[in-house]
Amino acid sequence: MAAFHRERWESESVFAEIKTCQRGPKVVLSSKTPDGVLQQNWAHLMVHHALRELMLRATATRKLDPDRISFTETPRSARLSVKVMPGGFSP
Repeated sequence: MAAFHRERWESESVFAEIKTCQRGPKVVLSSKTPDGVLQQNWAHLMVHHALRELMLRATATRKLDPDRISFTETPRSARLSVKVMPGGFSP
């Protein structure tokens, strides 16, 4: 039972990261159609996965535990690096 509680807590943490840190508080989905909402949800999940992968790679090079990096700072750092190096990121 304790293992299931931990898994549920991790899922809740991911939802909170997407809602408050990645998307921003009080921001609603802008799509007007069900397909658009689905597309926006997938986009948020893909960006979250990319940010988590970035965190994993950053910690691997420094031999750190990925849980020691703040997710809150990761989107800010990613945005800053794109602004500092325009054209350095290819989608």
